[in-house]
Amino acid sequence: MRLILLWLLNALALLAVAYLMPSIRVASFGSAMIAALVLGLINAVLRPLLVVLTLPATLLTLGLFLFVINGLMFWLAGSMLEGFHVGGFWSGVFGAVLYSIFSSVLSSLLPAGRDTR
Repeated sequence: MRLILLWLLNALALLAVAYLMPSIRVASFGSAMIAALVLGLINAVLRPLLVVLTLPATLLTLGLFLFVINGLMFWLAGSMLEGFHVGGFWSGVFGAVLYSIFSSVLSSLLPAGRDTR
């Protein structure tokens, strides 16, 4: 149940980013749900591989290159989906930063998960 709530909150965060940034467009709540799912899958599968491959650049820039990776992942999701559009690289970077802030704030509103012990 918590996973579904997080998915809904991430879709709401994506709609908030699209509302604040005119270069990012989301067609509907359904498109936001699909985009949130695709962003989650991209961040779970592709992002760790890119972080490892770009580790020298990340260390050289003291971690700032991770913003580039996050922006590219956001831009990739926007180019893959029909109802979700990201205007360009810098829109992807700023959109990814806003998305992570909104997503963190909204997910902190959820009660803590049950203890499994």
